Amino acid sequence: MKMDSDLLHSPAVGLTEEEEADMNDWKLPLAFMKKRHSEKIEGSKALAQSWRMKDRMKTVSVALVLCLNVGVDPPDVVKTSPCARLECWIDPLSMSPQKALETIGASLQKQYENWQPRARYKQSLDPTVDEVKKLCTSLRRNAKEERVLFHYNGHGVPRPTVNGEIWVFNKNYTQYIPLSIYDLQTWMGSPSIFVYDCSNAGIIVKSFKQFALQREQELEVAAINPSHPLAQMPLPPSMKNCIQLAACEASELLPMNPDLPADLFTSCLTTPIKIALRWFCMQKSAKLVPGVTLDLIEKIPGRLNDRRTPLGELNWIFTAITDTIAWNVLPRDLFQKLFRQDLLVASLFRNFLLAERIMRSYNCTPVSSPRLPPTYMHAMWQAWDLAVDICLSQLPTIIEEGTAFRHSPFFAEQLTAFQVWLTMGVENRNPPEQLPIVLQVLLSQVHRLRALDLLGRFLDLGPWAVSLALSVGIFPYVLKLLQSSARELRPLLVFIWAKILAVDSSCQADLVKDNGHKYFLSVLADSYMPAEHRTMAVFILAVIVNSYNTGQEACLQGNLIANCLEQLSDPHPLLRQWVAICLGRIWQNFEPARWCGVRDSAHEKLYTLLSDPIPEVRCAAVFALGTFVGNSAERTDHSTTIDHNVAMMLAQLINDGSPVVRKELVVALSHLVVQYESNFCTVALQFIEEEKNYTVPSPANTAEPGSLTPVRDSPAIPRLRSVNSYTNIRAATTARNLNKSLQNLNLNEEGGPAAFSPGNLSTSSSTSSTLGSPDNDEYILSFETIDKMRRVSSYSSLNSLIGVSFNSVYTQIWRVLLHLAADPFPEVSDLAMKVLNSIAYKATMNARPQRILDSGSLTQSAPASPTSKGTHIHQAGGSPPMPSASSSSLTNEVPKPPAREQTATRPPYTPTLGGQAPHSHQFPRTRKMFDKGPEQAGEDGDEPGGHRNYISAALQTGLCDWSAKYFAQPVMKIPEEHDLESQVRMERQWRFLRNTRVRRQSRGITQRGVSRLDDQIFINRNPGVPSVVKFHPFNTCIAVADKDSICFWDWEKGERLDYFYNGNPRYTRITAMEYLNGHDCSLLLTATDDGALRIWKNFADQKNPEMVTAWQGLSDMLPTTRGLARRVSIYLDRSKQGGAGMVVDWEQETGLLMTSGDVRVVRIWDTDREMKVQDIPTGADSCVTSLSCDSQRSLIVAGLGDGSVRVFDRRMGPNECRVMTYREHGAWVVKAHLQKETDGHIISVSVNGDVRFFEPRSPDSINVLQTVKGLTALDIHPQANLFACGSMNQFIAVYNANGDVISNIKYYDGFMGQRIGAISCLAFHPHWPHLAVGSNDYYMSIYSAEKRLR
Repeated sequence: MKMDSDLLHSPAVGLTEEEEADMNDWKLPLAFMKKRHSEKIEGSKALAQSWRMKDRMKTVSVALVLCLNVGVDPPDVVKTSPCARLECWIDPLSMSPQKALETIGASLQKQYENWQPRARYKQSLDPTVDEVKKLCTSLRRNAKEERVLFHYNGHGVPRPTVNGEIWVFNKNYTQYIPLSIYDLQTWMGSPSIFVYDCSNAGIIVKSFKQFALQREQELEVAAINPSHPLAQMPLPPSMKNCIQLAACEASELLPMNPDLPADLFTSCLTTPIKIALRWFCMQKSAKLVPGVTLDLIEKIPGRLNDRRTPLGELNWIFTAITDTIAWNVLPRDLFQKLFRQDLLVASLFRNFLLAERIMRSYNCTPVSSPRLPPTYMHAMWQAWDLAVDICLSQLPTIIEEGTAFRHSPFFAEQLTAFQVWLTMGVENRNPPEQLPIVLQVLLSQVHRLRALDLLGRFLDLGPWAVSLALSVGIFPYVLKLLQSSARELRPLLVFIWAKILAVDSSCQADLVKDNGHKYFLSVLADSYMPAEHRTMAVFILAVIVNSYNTGQEACLQGNLIANCLEQLSDPHPLLRQWVAICLGRIWQNFEPARWCGVRDSAHEKLYTLLSDPIPEVRCAAVFALGTFVGNSAERTDHSTTIDHNVAMMLAQLINDGSPVVRKELVVALSHLVVQYESNFCTVALQFIEEEKNYTVPSPANTAEPGSLTPVRDSPAIPRLRSVNSYTNIRAATTARNLNKSLQNLNLNEEGGPAAFSPGNLSTSSSTSSTLGSPDNDEYILSFETIDKMRRVSSYSSLNSLIGVSFNSVYTQIWRVLLHLAADPFPEVSDLAMKVLNSIAYKATMNARPQRILDSGSLTQSAPASPTSKGTHIHQAGGSPPMPSASSSSLTNEVPKPPAREQTATRPPYTPTLGGQAPHSHQFPRTRKMFDKGPEQAGEDGDEPGGHRNYISAALQTGLCDWSAKYFAQPVMKIPEEHDLESQVRMERQWRFLRNTRVRRQSRGITQRGVSRLDDQIFINRNPGVPSVVKFHPFNTCIAVADKDSICFWDWEKGERLDYFYNGNPRYTRITAMEYLNGHDCSLLLTATDDGALRIWKNFADQKNPEMVTAWQGLSDMLPTTRGLARRVSIYLDRSKQGGAGMVVDWEQETGLLMTSGDVRVVRIWDTDREMKVQDIPTGADSCVTSLSCDSQRSLIVAGLGDGSVRVFDRRMGPNECRVMTYREHGAWVVKAHLQKETDGHIISVSVNGDVRFFEPRSPDSINVLQTVKGLTALDIHPQANLFACGSMNQFIAVYNANGDVISNIKYYDGFMGQRIGAISCLAFHPHWPHLAVGSNDYYMSIYSAEKRLR
């Protein structure tokens, strides 16, 4: 055989059967590959959301300090002539100095008011030091904790000094007086913002920082040493929260160009559009726009705040561009602080970016603290120049001829750029530059639809994109849009909100506060909305009501429950799922909603979803019903009845095929258990008592004498690989340690050493200090105990003990929990163990509160009674107390438990640590009830209050959070498996090519005919006795199962790949295996004789094997009921104790799994829905030993233990589906095989060695061949018309279709030709002519056709 690599270079042949088969590989459905199988069921890790402004601020007071001294130039600056004169666009020399000063002051205030109209403005014109002090202190007093702005224009005074002073005047304007920045800081306090428009302004910024540092040090000294003189002075305010904007660096002078205003910096900060347009006209490039003059600019029509006018549009574009530059250049936290915290600060900083661009062109560098990275070269400025260019070029015609204004294409072009980023880019790259612009566009109705669509597509990229959009500030915009009534926005807004809430659910409060929930309620109620949008709406509502009382109330009033109930039967599964989750959340711990649900009979409507084809929907329904009964409010008779009803409906899901559903079921039932705790305590005690008095003959101890299984104690057994999804509960072979708190329940009558069966309660041999709680892995009820209780309860009449039918609901739910505690899926059984142990713990703690009786004549230990609720246990529902055995222990006559003979088969109890059993101290023959018996060291925790209540209402699965992840992940992206370029797809293609090659090459061999089959190509000693072998159909791997573990071998290389524990309890064994998805990503199914099915992945490679799923395929196959069809003759027993165990057959094409065995039905499971779809009665009294099906003809052939072969057509009803019964075999059928061709025959073989061929349409066999007697194993090669028989008598015979023996194998090759052991199992490869043989001497060998053929 060629290796796989050869295949990649082999030339393609014309389209032949192989390629056709290859096409079929693509069409085959895959089983158990959904998200719920491949992921852990838990929510995503929450990203820390930093987008919410913790401290939004307002600038409430503004001090405008102007030191102009009009007409007198300061001595230290020589001005040019002509020189820049304009202050606030006013020429001070055009009027009297005083009037000019006042006009300029008023004008500056107006310019600031455009940005922050609500602040208090105080002008201080040519002031003295005292006036400045008075002004600043009064503004700070009024502002309290808010921000104050100090604007300083120093054009009429000397430059700031190196010592950190600025200049003002004396009273009669004869001197310049210095004002220390330190004092200014003290008066202004913090938070403040300072604007300095004067030469050398950078000096002030430096001094300011030095003084601020000095203050911090003083504060620290005062804090450490209260007696220090500094500590006696009033503490200086900290200057941490102060922002400064300065016109130039410490060594620079302001520009004096006469074409510019003198206060260029102030103009940039307060009238950016005006100065930007003037500066644009002064550039050389402005000549390209003909006819535009400075005079024309003054005439631009429109208002700054009206976006439909030319001036307003320019202002809008300017805002978008500066915001975008800042967002792309600044670190995120600085951007939040400067551009999102305070409206005025944000405007000043946006305009500061313009100041930097304009003033740098005149060799001036504006300075800010905190410092910004340089932005004057950013590419977005070119977009601004273009927008100005387009606007100005229209001006002459608009003004002269009055033509209409054409709007700028800026926003449409930016959206296109964003769209290009979305469609073209790779996954890992920088965020799109245009995000802040998309935000601006949401303000415009023209582009809103497109912007929302692109925003939605961006948010769909994943949680990181949502966090990014929230940090830009999208939240208030999309919240506001919920007030819009436009129908076309609905789908987009619903999508966007689903994305936001999937990442940050804390927005629920904002939505309810703004009545946003009403929007989604109306979307949900709108039947014209597509189902996917209603799904998102109901998801959003489910987040709003999640553990948020205000949200629950608001949605209850908005009629959410009735809306949801109407949509329970929607064809869209995700909608059904979320409707159920939403219902479960609205009445979670919210009584009014529960009663509203009761009035609408919500629980009855939810019942239909319990049989939904989609497991996640069933799960959601179980969750909803669980929270429905899990409300802790007072119970009335009515509500108790409802709870019982729901409980019994839920109990029907006990054997659901999906572990996710069963996990949810345990949690739902745990709510009920918490609710009716006292009733469950009573039941628990009954069961514990019952379990003591009963001994189940444990199959492990009753192995038949004829058994050939050697004990697995050979030194060759390697250490099993640990399996990461497996807990050690079931791996423990001794009974779990039991807490001493149960000690008084376990006395036997004689008071001598008690005899216990291994499954029995054992008390703790370690005196642990905490009472058995799951944290320290020491359960009160061990797995074995629970398993035994489960088996006892299945055939002992418990009702006779309890006596009151009222209690039967609790008994049945307890049984359901016992059953779930033995679930094959570890997570399910762990949860159930927690619930059971919590109740057992409480029951036993309550059962010995104080010594109630002092009657010395008691020889019988009476069943204990929970006395937590006083004398009688009153039902929470107000029903009469129960006259049962447990409540009469306060009277003197102690009822005896029903007498039972002690069964003799009970094996002696072996204590876990060896030596004496911990409670075998001699008890006096007469003793007080509830006496503790002889004191033992370290009584652990007598007081019932000392335990941890470890089943709380918080027991939950991650189902809802896991389901919500769907909305956080990309929804629109092509899944990887459909992406032709993806690695997943390439690997799949490679596997399908490999499959084609295996099919083609093996067909070549089998068509030539196989004349011998005895060439041993593999032999190895297996760690356990092989009981089932299975070849992988396409790679060189073979799985070999022993009793409870699976070993994987590479038969080509001859090496062991893996060995792991299957996790079945020790009295069960693996009886069948199948490869699922063998053509692609293989999974291994194992079936054990207790009816459990487990499915594994990641085996035989370097990863740890993981259990994908597990479920109870056949429920009535409790090992104790087995053995009805014990085999007759001694040589049948091929190491099997009893019946056929469990047999399966797998149909990849339909995803159906046929299961049967020691039961009277063939049960068909649909693996896609993970539920039972059909039970076909076999109509026989013996077990099914072999199954074979053909999907084309919908036929199933079953071989039975009574020798009959039965044919079923699964398309027909249960009464008429058995279409043929052949009774020609006289004994147990070892194998019945249905050939897959359209006219394929049935081949069946019994232990007597007679092989019979049947034609499904004719009642008699068409051919009979006789082979070896004493057959233990047989397989039929599907392609090569060969069959092989393995015998008790230690040989294998291989026959061809005519019944001729082509090979007889009796000895191993190699080491001195040792004789083959008794054959325990054998199997053909589905394609190659290989035969794998496992025998009772632990050896596993593979035989093949002669080398020349291969």
